[in-house]
Amino acid sequence: MSDDVVLVVDDEPQIRRLVRNVLAAEHVRVIEAANGRDAIDQAAAERPALIVLDLGLPDVQGADVCREVRGWSSAPIIVLSARHSDQEKVALLDAGADDYMTKPFSSSELQARVRAQLRRARLAPAAGPRPVIEIDGLEIDPVKPSLKRGGVAVHLTKTEWELLRTLLKHAGRTLTHQQLFRAVWGNSSGDMQQYLRVHVRSLRRKIESDPVRPKLIVTEPGVGYRFENEP
Repeated sequence: MSDDVVLVVDDEPQIRRLVRNVLAAEHVRVIEAANGRDAIDQAAAERPALIVLDLGLPDVQGADVCREVRGWSSAPIIVLSARHSDQEKVALLDAGADDYMTKPFSSSELQARVRAQLRRARLAPAAGPRPVIEIDGLEIDPVKPSLKRGGVAVHLTKTEWELLRTLLKHAGRTLTHQQLFRAVWGNSSGDMQQYLRVHVRSLRRKIESDPVRPKLIVTEPGVGYRFENEP
């Protein structure tokens, strides 16, 4: 990770110092911003590999910083906040954040999430067909499409394939109910959470070793679902 730059955005110097010390073990170069406008300027100038963003900024809402940066950067954004509500998490993920941690947070957990996001960003596929994905006894070819478990073909419906493709495309990132519903069903009307529950349950029965204790499609209660690429 020696070439990675991480932008830490927080108006509290002690929090910036804490995050900087936590990330020292990851061998990244840390740059800092104390407010939203400075964060946007630094993100544009330095093009960091990852951004750790606090919500409680003195000048610009953290969600607005997230939307602005996401408009021209694909760098993962990990949000830090003292707010715990599901609605807050959903709003930030919809605004383009990749992960969300509430204060106080564990140093080891922050390190692990930073490593995971940087790894996912490096492995993001270039334009063109994705190779066959092998995970937890499955062989998934999203292009054909084809799914096998132990060499035996598993049939997925068209909707299940769209759902699985969307989750795979953003593996390691929690997608909100609205993001998933829009990707799979477009502008259709209906109870999106109920639609997703039904199809996620069906998909889990086909791809999980134990659908009752899923390791691949993980539920973020009240928020959405995530495909765990390191089950």
